[in-house]
Amino acid sequence: MFKVLVSDPISDLGLQQLTEASDVEVVKNTGLSEDELVAVIGGYDALLVRSQTKVTRRIMEAGTKLKVIGRAGVGVDNIDLEAATSLGIVVINAPDGNTITTCEHTFAMMMALARHIPQAYRKTVEGQWDRKSFLGVELRNKTLGVLGLGRIGTEVAKRAIAFGMTVMGYDPFMTEERAEKLGIKLATVDEIVRNADFITVHTPLTNETRHMISRPQFEVMKKGMRIINCARGGIIDEMALVEAIDQGIVHGAAFDVFEQEPPSPDHPFLKHPKIIVTPHLGASTVEAQENVAIDVSEQVLNILRNKPFKNAVNMPPIPAELLNKLQPYFRLCDKLGHALAQMTDGAVQQITVNYSGDLAELDTNPLTRYIVKGVLSHHLGAEQVNAVNSMHLAKQRDVNVVVQKSSAMNGFTNLVTVSLKTKVEERWLSGTMLVGFGERIVRVGPYPVDIAPEGYLLFVSHNDKPGIIGRVGTLLGNNDVNIATMQVGRTDIGGSAIMVLTIDKPAPKEVLEQLAALPEIKRVREIDLI
Repeated sequence: MFKVLVSDPISDLGLQQLTEASDVEVVKNTGLSEDELVAVIGGYDALLVRSQTKVTRRIMEAGTKLKVIGRAGVGVDNIDLEAATSLGIVVINAPDGNTITTCEHTFAMMMALARHIPQAYRKTVEGQWDRKSFLGVELRNKTLGVLGLGRIGTEVAKRAIAFGMTVMGYDPFMTEERAEKLGIKLATVDEIVRNADFITVHTPLTNETRHMISRPQFEVMKKGMRIINCARGGIIDEMALVEAIDQGIVHGAAFDVFEQEPPSPDHPFLKHPKIIVTPHLGASTVEAQENVAIDVSEQVLNILRNKPFKNAVNMPPIPAELLNKLQPYFRLCDKLGHALAQMTDGAVQQITVNYSGDLAELDTNPLTRYIVKGVLSHHLGAEQVNAVNSMHLAKQRDVNVVVQKSSAMNGFTNLVTVSLKTKVEERWLSGTMLVGFGERIVRVGPYPVDIAPEGYLLFVSHNDKPGIIGRVGTLLGNNDVNIATMQVGRTDIGGSAIMVLTIDKPAPKEVLEQLAALPEIKRVREIDLI
């Protein structure tokens, strides 16, 4: 018999698969302190939690029989993943259980926004029969812009199409073929901002998406549009939105999330007559709470029975001998993927990895997972992508992953080359481990360089002409951007070249634009590898 401890409140229906299993004993014991958990966990094969229980290394070390920890939800901040990995304990979550409930909440907010439902309700119950103040709009024949076409965004799009809306969508992984099947017109963020009657955001919060809708976007929006955010606070600049509403650019907004939660009592959203707010209710339905528990229960059962499982969020155990050889390359592979994603424009179609030298003789699947993690995390956020689920997420988004191996040394004992193909271009990087120096990027496309993949990097493609380096350095210096290191790679004298600079802080956008405008400069791209 397997023993499963449930230490947080989880619905009986969600646990039904476990409680009805003939080979499982389920014990519900909630509200335990760390000391109390340490005292009892040794007798259990699995632990199920929500967000209340903090699963520490001390608890896991006491759980000598623990095979799996299940989180009935998405976030795993309350679980020490590093400790779980080192102890060989699989941690799983339920990322799909909230899809429909968040989608429906988004649609409820959109309809409430279109018809002024909260405002009209408030006046009516106060005894005012006011029909003139709440002239709404139909969704039919309106254009909905969906920023982020993952699980939730695509479900919102399906329902919008059923309401007779035209859907424009943006997503860095959505292909034209898949968008066409869904009835979505792919567009850039700028095209959506300029043409949509309603905009809803469904992206993770990353450096790239933070304030992706701010003053510059509000300035070009269609007058009278409406905006909804049931994803993450911070994707839309809150103060810029209030200004846009007060200026008559945006007719109204509906937010389920805030940059800081809970918001301060004086937050302008809370008393603005044209803004609808709810307290992060996207996942708050009976069905969603049951679904995440059902999903986790199923995976826990599979792990206990040694059957295939999904949604693991930590690295499964690797044989010690192989781990010793691969571990130095984990960070390098992650950084190569992350850097390449920032260098490349367009929807990702294929990731090609080539291992040469001694690595070609090893099982490099863990390294490939880190590379794919690096690529996807730039677009999806570090919270959603890890080295275990990265291949699954790539498959979900129709990103083809190709692995090639070669025993040729290419001048290095080991070399990892990553190529990223999108709808508009293909770019590649090569990296290795140098004794005494650690991780290094040694090629940017065909150009030889020697760069530590860390900090803030400026990649400047240019023609190899006298004076280029001086002009770049002078411009950065005049704008208080300090250069820490510089590398120049070229293949031919006077031909194309690459300049890579390590800088102490991010360069302002206007400085990057000035750099790109210099004579002989072809392209400037800032890379954040902090």
